[in-house]
Amino acid sequence: MQVNFYHLTRMPLERVLPQIAEKVLESGERLLVVAEDPGFRGKLDQLLWSYRTDSFLPHGQAGGPDDARQPILICETADAANGARYVALADGVWRDEALGFERVFHLFDEDAIQEARAAWKALADREGVERRYWKQDENGRWEQAA
Repeated sequence: MQVNFYHLTRMPLERVLPQIAEKVLESGERLLVVAEDPGFRGKLDQLLWSYRTDSFLPHGQAGGPDDARQPILICETADAANGARYVALADGVWRDEALGFERVFHLFDEDAIQEARAAWKALADREGVERRYWKQDENGRWEQAA
């Protein structure tokens, strides 16, 4: 399984998460987006509806009758009621439950860098875990740094 650490330095989550979600859907996969705070989940819900004027990302918040049908499901925990094999940890908090997914996108900013470093180190010796660290260059493009 692959864990991608995305250090948000130049581009905010509001721009990065939709890009990742689009790529996941284009690949034919489903995505679980995890954030503990209900207010933040509400903001993510609005973001995925309105991040572009010419399109939206089909999604829902967990707890509805159609959770299993949602291509993108926003949830408090890493419980993929939509059958997602990809998970985005959108609130900067590492969760070991994410290791049950095929691919993890751990998104964090400067406020969560210490926790992200601890997660990076903790995953170093985990069998079957491939870690990748992505950072933005001066032009805002993502480059793999580790």
